[in-house]
Amino acid sequence: MTRSSAFAIALASAALVSLLPASAAVTDRTLPMRFDLRLQGPADACGAQCRLWISASGAITAETPRDFELFVQGRDLAGATVVLDSDGGSVLGAIALGRDIRRFGLDTTVGRIVDVNGSDQDASRGKFSPRADCESMCGFVLLGGVHRAVPPEARVMVHQIWLGDRRDDPTAANYTAEDLVLVQRDIGRLARYTIDMGGSIDFLNLALRIPPWEPMHALTADETRRTRLATDEPAAPAAAAATVAASPASAPTASRPIPRMTDGAHATEISERRWAVVDRAGVTALARRQPLTVEGEDIGSFDLMLACGAGGGDSYDVSYVERRHDGGRIQLPGKLGAVTMTVGRMSASLKVVSSERRSQPDELVTYAAGTVQAALIGAFAAVGNHSLLIETKSAGMVTGIRFGNTGAQQNLPRLTAACVKAIGDRADLSAQKTGGLASAK
Repeated sequence: MTRSSAFAIALASAALVSLLPASAAVTDRTLPMRFDLRLQGPADACGAQCRLWISASGAITAETPRDFELFVQGRDLAGATVVLDSDGGSVLGAIALGRDIRRFGLDTTVGRIVDVNGSDQDASRGKFSPRADCESMCGFVLLGGVHRAVPPEARVMVHQIWLGDRRDDPTAANYTAEDLVLVQRDIGRLARYTIDMGGSIDFLNLALRIPPWEPMHALTADETRRTRLATDEPAAPAAAAATVAASPASAPTASRPIPRMTDGAHATEISERRWAVVDRAGVTALARRQPLTVEGEDIGSFDLMLACGAGGGDSYDVSYVERRHDGGRIQLPGKLGAVTMTVGRMSASLKVVSSERRSQPDELVTYAAGTVQAALIGAFAAVGNHSLLIETKSAGMVTGIRFGNTGAQQNLPRLTAACVKAIGDRADLSAQKTGGLASAK
């Protein structure tokens, strides 16, 4: 995607490549946004009452407002509705596009336009499909419509604005005072724009709750109405697949000190900023610590550790150690039921070995472990920016935390070299122990 400033403040990550031709069978949402005019069809289904739609699909770039202005020139768009299907993109591009939509007196909705064979020779016909997502900055473009509708099958999904070139691994990145100034400036612009468009500042507040390491938040029916995002048919998007807590989140609380002890065994310092090789009671491991939040509210932290698997370099033993506490209105669950790690399209489930409530301090301590194929770890640690999603499930709550591979590419070969040594030549666990958890248990 394009950047809203020199430091790429953006709400979604998308690589920009050349536009597909109009005849392309597949629309790629990562391509720059394109606009197509369609008349509702087939003609015999709506007669003289056929609606006029402007299909707007793809990533919002800094050039999108200019492309839209060129698109509308010479066209009679009275009564037209802009149909949005987008992953988001540039902050400044989205604000300018939303203001253009309002200036031309157009309506907005979330959906896709599917081409049909029309009976007219001089007009393209299309059918409206409500199954679409309007993510990130797309929600602010939706606010530009004079009348706005969110069908029940559609989703509007939001999260914080962030420096786009540091979004893949935000906790590992460095930030300057100038970076913070740029972010604050764009937040102010979004606040002014939201009010100008007749929306509620609660819409921006909902977005600012969700840190970049959490999956996006899908607005509920109540949130869509309360934020005045929809003026017509105030319906709810489908629930998000894996991110919503049982109760609403409040403002983030101050982080608690993270204990450096793991169930009585001293733990080597683990970094929140990068993957590094650590010594876990004689076991070589690649480890990373990550804050655990729900809609930005601090509820604890977890350590993820990779150690040599029994199959040498074919697999890795993965250990997950989580300490969770109450966070405002987010209450502690009784126990965790599942922990899953995902890289791209590859996933692996970890077995929850124990999940127990401790009193000093009051927290839920969970241990999970599993064997993960080297292909998944290799894809994560490959050259380039790649992310890993850790998902936990308990009664009434699902958390999703995404973090990057800073340090993994450099340090995974060190771990791999240790794994391919003969068992007697390396400091490793005996076969009857369970991965890196044996030292903790």
